[in-house]
Amino acid sequence: MTTALGSRNRTFVLVGGGQASSVAARTLRRSGYDGKLVVVGDEVDRPYQRPPLSKEYLESGDASGLELLPEAWTDQQSVEVRTGVRALKVSAPDGGVILDDGSFIDADAVLLATGARARRLPALDADGVFYLRTRADADALRAELRPGLHVVLVGGGFIGAELASVARAQGAEVTLLEGAEVPLAQAIGRVLGEACSRLQRAAGVDVRPNTMVQAVRREAGQLLVTTNRGQVEADLVVVGIGAVPNEEIAIDSGIAAGNGIRTDEFCRTSVEGVFAAGDVASQFYPSTGNRLRVEHFDNASRQAAVAARNMLGESTPYDEPHWFWSDQFGHNLQYVGHAAPTDRLVVRGDLEDDHWTAFFLDGDRVSATFALDSADDIAVARELIRMRVAVPEKTLSDPEADLFEALEEW
Repeated sequence: MTTALGSRNRTFVLVGGGQASSVAARTLRRSGYDGKLVVVGDEVDRPYQRPPLSKEYLESGDASGLELLPEAWTDQQSVEVRTGVRALKVSAPDGGVILDDGSFIDADAVLLATGARARRLPALDADGVFYLRTRADADALRAELRPGLHVVLVGGGFIGAELASVARAQGAEVTLLEGAEVPLAQAIGRVLGEACSRLQRAAGVDVRPNTMVQAVRREAGQLLVTTNRGQVEADLVVVGIGAVPNEEIAIDSGIAAGNGIRTDEFCRTSVEGVFAAGDVASQFYPSTGNRLRVEHFDNASRQAAVAARNMLGESTPYDEPHWFWSDQFGHNLQYVGHAAPTDRLVVRGDLEDDHWTAFFLDGDRVSATFALDSADDIAVARELIRMRVAVPEKTLSDPEADLFEALEEW
């Protein structure tokens, strides 16, 4: 497979109907690619944003702004969008993509942006048990939410917390079951996980740590959730225990994979002309020397834009600090960077207050930052991380100190 900018007889195929494919399509057209461009998605819906599914869309059902590639734009830009069809295999010798409807698309370059799916446990599959990954999932759950219901959430990650926030706003009673001792401890550490749990409890959520769910069954019209600490009754159950990368197309195509499709810093897979981006990509990051698979909106957008440019023949590495946000219980939480378990924590403000910032330090450099209602600090932290600026601990911990000065001094 070879690529060339501005070559009308070329075909690029973007596999996946989400954020990464959509950003790649827009980037390719903005960058001057005027060849054939095909987006393939296995959902019946045209590409749409996923972050609102656990936030405003779940609460209101307002789909305005949800669509990523409006039909008017794809018509104008001559982008073909195929929905409801799954790409099965990239056939490198033939230079194309095989679809499950029996068709074949010739391709000079392919982007695999197949995303991830909700992790499911067979023991938890029962009538009244919901998962949330797609728009159809959100529609089904929103149809059931109403005041007075008892909602049991399995999993205390950010999705679980956002679901708890929406359910409480709808007037439901919420019990959150978390297998770990502290929710979110694996993602942001025990101290910050406890701070987030306080937000949930203050909003009336019954947070139960160290609770492992073993089974769910319906009995006399009621859902019974069996745990290691007894049974919990529920009107409906929502499971949010992580996601599994949709890497099967890579495995079936002989492309290196393992907890995601493996790429280098240029988003290139082990097969020439095939790239990967978004939730499914397990990418090597030169700045840390580690391989990461990041499941966040911002990463999918930035990574896909780089992948698109490299499909056009550039050699641009993607090595940006990743960032995500969560809206819950009237608060905005943001995280940027990547912290190691050995990094030390420095808090700016008081974790008992309604706004604060926590910095993770690797030596004297900020590796990651997590903040509650402190977006300005996150903006500065992103640059501190990217530029690897050394900042005195006393500056980071002092709410009166100007973090911008650290950037200006550098």
